[in-house]
Amino acid sequence: MAAKETTKKATTAPVPAKKEKAPAKSKVLAKRELTSFSDVYRVKYKDEVRKDLQKRFGYTNVMRIPRVAKITINRGIGEATENPKVIDSSVEEIGLISGQKPIVTLAKKSIATFKIRKNAPVGVAVTLRGVRMYAFLEKLVTVVFERIRDFKGLSPKSFDGRGNYTFALKEQLVFPEISYDKVDKARGMSITITTTAQTDEECKALLEAFGVPFRQR
Repeated sequence: MAAKETTKKATTAPVPAKKEKAPAKSKVLAKRELTSFSDVYRVKYKDEVRKDLQKRFGYTNVMRIPRVAKITINRGIGEATENPKVIDSSVEEIGLISGQKPIVTLAKKSIATFKIRKNAPVGVAVTLRGVRMYAFLEKLVTVVFERIRDFKGLSPKSFDGRGNYTFALKEQLVFPEISYDKVDKARGMSITITTTAQTDEECKALLEAFGVPFRQR
């Protein structure tokens, strides 16, 4: 019996302790990064804008109340075929402006007239949602528009008929994140504000409630 017990003990190996899984760094970093973005406009929509729109248009279903769904920043770069470095500088600039890394857009087909080959880089774009979207909208209203020379408001004719609005900025220097010393050339961008509004009137009312200024017709 003693021999059997000895053999049994010798063959039993110690069970290694289980290693604890380290928390996913990407998720933790993402949450920390988002805390640096202003939450003022998200709260403003929830506490003020939504109620004002419901009162004005008489929505009986709260799901019908318009909201901003996303903001898309796009910059087309025709000179990229001759100067590829301009893509890198644009990626950096749009990233600083939006707080999110943009993607490089590629040509869908070849255009011989402009010496553009299919799948060649022709621009950069980024789509903002959630906290970053509201923070960018706040920056447009409270900082950017005020830095545009002789600015009298946005055109009221740039709605697409489906409750979305697109406008253009002529240069990147209106954004405080862009340093004048690092800009080799003034380059603009188009900005599209996509909303859930079903009409242009509702979309305009939504943007005005956030303080977006429009010119008189």
